Amino acid sequence: MASPVEQQATARHDVDEIELDLLLEGVYRRYGFDFREYAPASLRRRVWRRVHAEGLTTLSALQAKVLHDPACMERLLLDLSINVTAMYRDPTFYVAFRQKVVPLLRTYPFTRIWVAGCSTGEEVYSLSILLHEEGVAERARIYATDINESVLDRARSGVFPLDKMREYTQNYIRAGGERAFSEYYVAKYDGAQFQRSLVDNVVFAQHNLVSDRSFNEFNVIVCRNVMIYFDRALQDHVHRLFYESLMTFGVLALGAKESIRFSPHEHAYEELDAGERLYKKVT
Repeated sequence: MASPVEQQATARHDVDEIELDLLLEGVYRRYGFDFREYAPASLRRRVWRRVHAEGLTTLSALQAKVLHDPACMERLLLDLSINVTAMYRDPTFYVAFRQKVVPLLRTYPFTRIWVAGCSTGEEVYSLSILLHEEGVAERARIYATDINESVLDRARSGVFPLDKMREYTQNYIRAGGERAFSEYYVAKYDGAQFQRSLVDNVVFAQHNLVSDRSFNEFNVIVCRNVMIYFDRALQDHVHRLFYESLMTFGVLALGAKESIRFSPHEHAYEELDAGERLYKKVT
């Protein structure tokens, strides 16, 4: 039989579960953002962080504030959106992209690439630089989407922290970069402003992987280290969305911790690069 302390802890946990469910339902019905199938452990940590940051003590209090204060919802959305990124993050991915994907892109008269969950844009600029160096940028358009309009604004600006440039330069070199990385940006105050020409063929747009539908047919879909925060049902939903959005022989690029194994369309792909999670749709 559980002790009184254990019973109290169980009751508190049960109440937290109810409050969290009600908060997520309220967010969905009020604002249209659906986090109800995100991995619960990570989600709970991020929500409680916002509770404390708002000077509150319960999830119910956060729910009340979020429903009546859109500015609070914006702050919560920043917490719930996973914005951990870097330019040329996992450099070996870009080496594999140059070697395995770019040759396929050369066979198309025009290429549409979807970077889903683009966050603040570091990956978009990295990919754009790669396409320019490979001579295929003029025949390509990148659609960069995220659930969060605030991070999209930062991505559009093309300004990244100056103190990150040393790290990004090393990543760029390891990723097979062909020029001096500093040629792509100018230092302005405490930021690095990247060339506007890098996003001439980029469309930044808000898109919710949970609730929004396919909006085009793509030659390449890049969605790295996003689905690891989703539960299995939501991962399956997103895999169906990507399958429907990808043309035959198109490439799906996932993060190092993700895979198409056990997804609804596992057998519709063949591996281009198992280590870097590059897959080609064949059926």
